[in-house]
Amino acid sequence: MSVAATKPLLSAIDIVQEYAQPEGKVLRVLDKVSLTFEQPSINMLLGPSGCGKSTLLRMFGGVRPWNVATPTSGRVEIEGQACVGPHPDAVMVFQHYSNRPDLTVRQNVMYPFRFNEWKRRVSEKDAAQRVDQMLAEVGLADKKDLYPSQLSGGQNQRVALARALVLRPKVLLMDEPFGALDAQTRSHMQQLLAKLHEVHRCLVVFVTHDVTEALLLGDRVIVLSTQPAKVIDDFSIEVRQPRSAEWLNGVEVREMHERVVGHLRAAGAHGNVRVSV
Repeated sequence: MSVAATKPLLSAIDIVQEYAQPEGKVLRVLDKVSLTFEQPSINMLLGPSGCGKSTLLRMFGGVRPWNVATPTSGRVEIEGQACVGPHPDAVMVFQHYSNRPDLTVRQNVMYPFRFNEWKRRVSEKDAAQRVDQMLAEVGLADKKDLYPSQLSGGQNQRVALARALVLRPKVLLMDEPFGALDAQTRSHMQQLLAKLHEVHRCLVVFVTHDVTEALLLGDRVIVLSTQPAKVIDDFSIEVRQPRSAEWLNGVEVREMHERVVGHLRAAGAHGNVRVSV
């Protein structure tokens, strides 16, 4: 008896995105982008600013701008089913966290369970247990009764990450979540994400334009060109987390840096590529 093949967690198939411009012109942002994500892993989507990374990421989560057809052509699938609107198994984390200022840390992380979709899925008791566990895992158990205004930027981003992971999503979409943080806090958040991913296995697609961040976190690195964005490189990194300082300073990483930066420079990404130290 044959076993049915498992569908990829996430697929983008021949994605084209165009926007109408004045005088009947058309701006093509994404040009036949096809990507398949088979299993839980951290996948870094790298490219110059404004190339269409965030547009693609939002499509992955079924987030559609008002009154615009997205994608113009092609399709996104989650486990083989078309994703045409917000999907309960896909959760997004943004650079500018959307923590409610009128709610405490614990109330913010609990907030998604107030909606009917999650009331049907998770009991009040189980939701409370999940929230307390996640607060401990992100190091905010002692801050649970504080409000966002009483937290640092890094702590607020921990709240946003906890609120996403408490739902145990199959797909976690991250749009430059650490881009506004200082270098030390960003490093701590990168380490935390890698640690949490070992416990809460899911498919992460993480948008960045920081080459070092991509190589530090990624099981896979996907490089997009400038508009109209196409995939110009796509490679895996087999070294497991946590990645040692020796590896990060080694020849292999330098070669990957040069490979990615070379692609981006060739694509015209002058001034839009960041390399952390």
